[in-house]
Amino acid sequence: MDNNENKAVPVENETGEKMTEVIGLKFNGNGKTYYFSPNGLTLKKGDAAIVETARGIEFGHITLSNTHVPSSEIVPPLRNVVRAASESDIVQHEKNLEMEKEALDVCRKKIEEHELTMKLIGAEYTHDRSKLTFYFTAEVRVDFRELVKDLASVFRTRIELRQIGIRDEAKMLGGIGICGRPFCCSSFLTDFAQVSIKMAKEQNLSLNSAKISGTCGRLMCCLRYEHENYEAGIKKTPKVDAKVITPDGEGTVTESSPLTGLVKVRIPTQNGETVKVFDRDDLTVIKQNSK
Repeated sequence: MDNNENKAVPVENETGEKMTEVIGLKFNGNGKTYYFSPNGLTLKKGDAAIVETARGIEFGHITLSNTHVPSSEIVPPLRNVVRAASESDIVQHEKNLEMEKEALDVCRKKIEEHELTMKLIGAEYTHDRSKLTFYFTAEVRVDFRELVKDLASVFRTRIELRQIGIRDEAKMLGGIGICGRPFCCSSFLTDFAQVSIKMAKEQNLSLNSAKISGTCGRLMCCLRYEHENYEAGIKKTPKVDAKVITPDGEGTVTESSPLTGLVKVRIPTQNGETVKVFDRDDLTVIKQNSK
């Protein structure tokens, strides 16, 4: 049987749902967790393993030990773990990391020699060094066919040049965001979710692009974190200018905080008016502002 073929046999849980045994593995310490069939092995979180992917033989670390997940969550084909990483595998992985740094220097010089308008971001060997991938960004289409031939003659292995987006660049390079913490994309985010200006607007943030954009120049990924909470809070909170009944009489909403549930209400008095803060649960809306 081909080692790539999934040997895992689905089982059914108590509700009749089909479940498949998997382990979760990450490459390069961050990014998405990928499922593999344990192939009869028992591996624990933190272990290193050798797997065969569509790209070739890869070295990664276990982030999810042997467990069963719904078969519907698996994207076929489910490939097998080749083996638990040996000491020699670990040594080779560390050597590969050093060689990748050297490969970057060589590739940068070759890019200059070929006068190509591309920005080199990273390099990555497969574990067995049968393939060397270079990642780059470019604003225009780049004809790098001659560069690939040149690199292949230097490194004596299969060469791939892969163009990535600006967010992927930030993820690979890493850095510190305006919050003072490492980039979310390079530390724990597994995928880039869609972020819209509407999210910033609903969170009452400045719509100045410089203030709501990350180092990559795109809208900050963290705008999405509390979006669902804001949406739920907005539905329950009276809007500004809404007419409401408070424990102290009728008034008009002047300001609201969907997350805290606190609402400022302007209430007419004999001497003019006063502004008080109420919990939204203590208010009854008479007329909601349609805006």
